[in-house]
Amino acid sequence: MVVVDTPGRAPSAGPGKPMLEEPASRWAIAAVAVGVAVPFLALLAAVPIAWGWGLSWWDIVIATVFYLVSGFGVTVGFHRYFTHGAYKARRWLRMTLAVAGSLAIEGPIIIWVADHRRHHAFADREGDPHSPWRFGATPAGVAKGLFFAHVGWMLRRETTNRQRFAPDLLADRDISRVDRWFGPIALISILAPPVLGGLISWSWLGALTAFFWGSLVRIALLHHVTWSINSICHVYGQRPFATHGGDRAANFWPLAIISFGENWHNSHHADPTCARHGVLRGQLDPSARVIRLFEQAGWVSDVRWHGPKPQQT
Repeated sequence: MVVVDTPGRAPSAGPGKPMLEEPASRWAIAAVAVGVAVPFLALLAAVPIAWGWGLSWWDIVIATVFYLVSGFGVTVGFHRYFTHGAYKARRWLRMTLAVAGSLAIEGPIIIWVADHRRHHAFADREGDPHSPWRFGATPAGVAKGLFFAHVGWMLRRETTNRQRFAPDLLADRDISRVDRWFGPIALISILAPPVLGGLISWSWLGALTAFFWGSLVRIALLHHVTWSINSICHVYGQRPFATHGGDRAANFWPLAIISFGENWHNSHHADPTCARHGVLRGQLDPSARVIRLFEQAGWVSDVRWHGPKPQQT
């Protein structure tokens, strides 16, 4: 197993390799646009629908379970493990985390990791795939930048070079296999909730409401929470720790629970390989708790709990 030892960058990333690959096809960008718009429309419709009809306890349970599994798959798996190597994991757990993160439908694991490592390598500078500061610090520039960092960057044809930023995962047969299976895994993520809802209620209505809450609303909520780390957490919040260069990562406390601790973004950028993002007293970090449970069960080892202390400003 290859572990990333350099904060925020791929191991042995060759400086001669280009930052970008061939542009994504227009069909791929169109698919991303549909994937962003449809769940978002469902999220907008959620409140009036819940107020009038169509929300059962089973819908809540199904949506919550899928949110937890896919969400922790992203935070504990895609981010803290595969991107930053905050711990070592047994093979079965690595595969489980790779599949769980793919259920979030935020893209195949290797390009997700490559994008995020590139983000750390060029945080809020030229080369960052989704900095909200690329249009300047004027009110209009920040507003435009927030939209770009939140969702606009995904609608560009720009593709991060995986050979430069994720060579370890490309060389990993297990992870490459999960990467290739992203389409079927995404389909399972969409179809499993209505199948469960239909079987539990033994009705088409149960399948429909489970699809709405467990698939569309759950995916939309998780997407916008994840994207808020790219946008909100680079503009608003506290910066108790020093970061490098023009990096403006900030801690934004309101997202603590629903982002599973990813909101402590300033702390993370100050010490990217640390398994704990909420390093100060009172900072809730559910993802760190999950990693601790994995460690106590003997499923992970060499957890970086006490990395170099970030310098307080």
